[in-house]
Amino acid sequence: MDEMNQPVLRISRTQLIKNITAVQNRLAPSTLMLIMKDDAYGHGIDMVADVAQRQAGVSLFGGYDIATSLQIRSRVEPSSRVFAWATSDSDEVEQALRAGVDLGVGTLPYLHRVIAAASITGVTAKVHLKIDTGLRRNGVRSEDWPEFVAQAIAAQHAGSIEIAGVWSHLAEASDADDDLAAEEFRAAVEMLRRAGAHPTDLHLTASAASWWRPELRGSVSRVGAFCYGIRSADGPELEGIRPIAALTAPVIGVDGDRAVIGIGAFDGLPSTLSGIEIGTTAGNRQLQRIGVTTSELAAWPGATVGDDVWIFGPGHHGEHSATTLAESIDTVGEEIITRLTSRVRRVIGD
Repeated sequence: MDEMNQPVLRISRTQLIKNITAVQNRLAPSTLMLIMKDDAYGHGIDMVADVAQRQAGVSLFGGYDIATSLQIRSRVEPSSRVFAWATSDSDEVEQALRAGVDLGVGTLPYLHRVIAAASITGVTAKVHLKIDTGLRRNGVRSEDWPEFVAQAIAAQHAGSIEIAGVWSHLAEASDADDDLAAEEFRAAVEMLRRAGAHPTDLHLTASAASWWRPELRGSVSRVGAFCYGIRSADGPELEGIRPIAALTAPVIGVDGDRAVIGIGAFDGLPSTLSGIEIGTTAGNRQLQRIGVTTSELAAWPGATVGDDVWIFGPGHHGEHSATTLAESIDTVGEEIITRLTSRVRRVIGD
């Protein structure tokens, strides 16, 4: 595709810094763990890691899987820490230990795998033990926690692991459910401390609960979407937070009352978004059809080939945010962004 006819995701470093700063101020004294899964939510790991560390003072990053965490590790200072929580195979675990990546461990078999990798590499593994507090997304059940703790403590005494943290996920089904989960989390931490461990990184909350439930925050809070300006689906706007990216597409043809733009389902734009309003220089227009590589919208007086339209963004041209679009098709804002393909050019600006 001719570069001039390609859709573009325009990303603002300045807004990223503002968002991270707003999150840090909101969380303090809890430390932000900046989550960077899915290529930093589609914005690009390398750029986000550089800006977050050098200009926003972030020193703790979460990469989800080991491959992502290794990429982050290669971009940040040795003093920064990187956390990978997805269960992985032995080869990747060994790579993670050699690179100094912290590992989330939520099953006994994975604990054994990490211990074995520590023996092979000669590196003490920094681990964050996961208690399942009700979401059922990995993690050790409360009835199995005592045995899990006993084996982790034995491994720490042997020098195979260092228990750096305890963590979990909240179901966020209701405040009452989250309160019960927090009680279970605190009980698990206390049991671990009584057994002789001294974990410093205690993290139960992710973006939404970290923002609105300060009483649930631990010493660390995992926040991803909000730092990129992606609010929760059906959630309110966030003070000091705006989208850092705007998706634009050029007009490549005008035919009577229709304008054709160079973006389609093959670029990752959900075809179910047909009917939404998008921004143009003459105000909002309805996106009438989403094809494979092109889409059509209602034209406006003076519409010309080469004009840009705004699919989503911070609203400077009347366009909706990615989350607002997502709500119209019953999904979440990060899906709208992360599904964009490599055909969409990423342009980094101030």
